Amino acid sequence: MSASQISKPFEFMTVNVPSDGDLNVVLIECQPADANAWRVPAYLFRLQTTSGEQIGRIRLRVGWNDDIIKYAGQIGYAVEPAFRGRRYAERACRLILPLARRHGLDHLWITCQPDNIASRRTLERLGAERVGIFDVPADYPLDAGMERKKLCFRLSTGPRLNACPATPR
Repeated sequence: MSASQISKPFEFMTVNVPSDGDLNVVLIECQPADANAWRVPAYLFRLQTTSGEQIGRIRLRVGWNDDIIKYAGQIGYAVEPAFRGRRYAERACRLILPLARRHGLDHLWITCQPDNIASRRTLERLGAERVGIFDVPADYPLDAGMERKKLCFRLSTGPRLNACPATPR
């Protein structure tokens, strides 16, 4: 077996996510592939204001498989209800994209419930391309919500994501 055929084991990187003014993305855990349900390495971050108030979380899964592409996505985020409407999820995604690029990911798969309008708009503002809707099997081990469907998007990690669209939706 040649050296090029031997894959290197995954290594978590040093993470220093800069603030965007009033949002801090703070690493709280690095999960090896064998320590989570998706079987890929993942970074888990806390979203907080610069004063330290916790406002949500975001996860970056570094790798993919069918479950991630169709149901879970490589980025998952949640913002506490009191802090919604301020584009924290979009801003957090933009802040962790450089980490995805450092891991060699040219694009990311992101899913949401088809009726989650706020999440859909977040993905549209990021420039994600809608790929399709997948039925979630009844026996799928992770909660997919009432509708049992996931809307799948593909997001480029390229630098063009630094610009917001001129017209907010």
